[in-house]
Amino acid sequence: MLQGILIIVVFLVIAALMITRKIPTLLALPLLAVAICLIAGVPFVGKDANGANIGFLQTVIEGGATRMAAAYAAVIFGAWLGQLMNQTGVTSTIIRKSAELGGDRPLIVTIVLVIAVALLFTTLAGLGSVIMVGSIVLPILVSIGVPAISAACIFLMAFATGLCFNMSNWQTFSSIFSLEIEYIRNFEYFLVAATFLATLVLVFIEFKKNGVKFAFSAPAAPQEEPEEKKLKGVTGALAMVTPLIPILLVIIFKVPIIPAFFAGIIWILIFTFKGWSKAMNMLTKTCYDGISNAAPAVILMIGIGMLYMAVTNPMVKEVLNPFMLAITPKTRITYMIFFIILAPLALYRGPLNLFGLGSGIAALIIGLNTIPALAVMGAFLSAERIQGVGDPTNTQNVWTANFVEVDVNAITKKLLPYLWVIAAIGVVISGILYF
Repeated sequence: MLQGILIIVVFLVIAALMITRKIPTLLALPLLAVAICLIAGVPFVGKDANGANIGFLQTVIEGGATRMAAAYAAVIFGAWLGQLMNQTGVTSTIIRKSAELGGDRPLIVTIVLVIAVALLFTTLAGLGSVIMVGSIVLPILVSIGVPAISAACIFLMAFATGLCFNMSNWQTFSSIFSLEIEYIRNFEYFLVAATFLATLVLVFIEFKKNGVKFAFSAPAAPQEEPEEKKLKGVTGALAMVTPLIPILLVIIFKVPIIPAFFAGIIWILIFTFKGWSKAMNMLTKTCYDGISNAAPAVILMIGIGMLYMAVTNPMVKEVLNPFMLAITPKTRITYMIFFIILAPLALYRGPLNLFGLGSGIAALIIGLNTIPALAVMGAFLSAERIQGVGDPTNTQNVWTANFVEVDVNAITKKLLPYLWVIAAIGVVISGILYF
């Protein structure tokens, strides 16, 4: 029991170091994995009676680095497609057409932009894409009378809506929970609906509170797109369908995620084709840019893989199981209360954050067999709604706050009630379906 308590103390210390930004998450997670193994007495190297590796250098460091290989690949190919959408003008065209569709009605413009941003981020990922989209959307929202902080919150909530159907994330969560993508996708249907409805509520409340008019005298005039990036006619319309291609292939035709991204890449090349040489140059450049854009997520996933392998090591589980059994809820009602109340612990890479300490905690809880794996998935994916755009340490939150010149913590304060309700809805649905 002493070793288990010591591991929890180390968890808390490293979490505090991440919150105070003394060490970055990409370093904290491997450090935590090694510390857990040392406390539990896992040998550096070694083999069991059957000749299998049991040392943490082999099973945790080396094995953990490749544990989420499928997720790395999905992130990279998704980022590649996202870069192609940015470079060919698909992203900016979707946003500008959405703004034009709303005409001179700010409420309609805002709702259409929310849908457009959500659609884009089913495919786009990374800070570069957030900057690309936000640099267009946020000025449009402000120009039609939406206050800066309201515009920032609406944009981030639209972003969060799209993330529910971001297939790179599906692959990541599938690896963390060791579940088929089908289960992740099916639960995300509930979360995308809850997040979209919460976003609409946010829009209506902000419009009413700030007295934004339902019509204005002159529509905002977005900056003209360079001629080479303008998408026109049938081919332009088909190019703008690109974000839907991978999603439809996965959902309807059960195509694996990476081939689905490949199909999206081929689709966008066909309908934005302007010569073989240009197409090949763009394909190469966006591939490199996509890998660069995906690199921070890939490095973080390496740490997540190491932490996962550490907490699922038999010697570590033996040490931690008594402690985890004592605090893990045993009934459906206590499950709901437990995870609803503690959902904000997804902030600051905390114990419910799937891109931080939560990946290890989730694996531990699943290993106890006291809560069904699907219920664990539902609880942590629900809490992820708070982290996705509520955490003031997120790069997308920091950039958005700086762009509209508001305090990043003010965004968290305004969004937290909405995100907490979404998380609560998700936990209740998860408890009913899976517990």
